[in-house]
This record gives sequence, structure tokens and C-alpha cells, in this order.
Amino acid sequence: MSVLARASGSRIAALLEECGEIPAFIRIRGPEAGLVMVRGRAGGDGAPFNLGEMSVTRCTVRTDSGLIGHAYVAGRDERQAELAALVDALMQDPERAPLVREKLIDPLAQYQQAERDAVAGKAAATKVQFFAMQTMRT
Repeated sequence: MSVLARASGSRIAALLEECGEIPAFIRIRGPEAGLVMVRGRAGGDGAPFNLGEMSVTRCTVRTDSGLIGHAYVAGRDERQAELAALVDALMQDPERAPLVREKLIDPLAQYQQAERDAVAGKAAATKVQFFAMQTMRT
């Protein structure tokens, strides 16, 4: 679900087409956008505090075979939330799950890892190393 939450709706839709026939589904709830309070902790283990609010979109769908999928995604992309919920439902089907993982989840995860690596590479290129030279005495 974390891979789907970080992917765009258009990218999910494009890869979902490669997963064979998509079953009919109905929306049970949403997609609907709202706000959630993001909390933090000073130093990672200090007292919790309210950091601020964040937009979130949620959706729940049911396939014609009765599988129910849920999704919460950051932002207001209703299509992304709906498709993520559909993929969640498809992953519960033992016959479809391997194909969905191979054709959709794994390519999205690889793309996201490549993006993280590219950002890390740019950051590493600007890294400054400070060092102290010790005086050599004989």
C-alpha cells in the first residue's frame, strides 16, 4: 500500500491495464478528501506535538466477486485513491495477486527506488567532507 500511496493515479492506471481484465467494482465509500492532524515527537522519542494538518483522500471499493479494498493517499487525487483501493482488493485474490505484484507493484517500487537513488546521488555530489590534518612528528 505504501508503493500505491506514493504513485500517481495515471501511473497506476497505465500499469493496471497490463494486469489483464479488471473486474467491475462499485464504490462503497468515497473517494473523499479530508484533513488529518500530523503529529511529531521532538528527537523521535520526546513529547508528542501537533505538527500541522495534511490533506488525505480515502476510498473503499468492492469488486463484483465481493473483495473489498481500502486506500488512503496523501493529497486530493481521487483517481489515485480509487485505483489504490481497487489494487488492494485485487491483491486479496490469490489467483490475481502474483500477476498484480509482477506487473504493477514491483515496477512502481523499482521506479520509486530509482527516483530516490537519483535524489541521493545529487545530494552526494554536493557533499562536503571536513577533516583535520594531524601534525606529523618524528
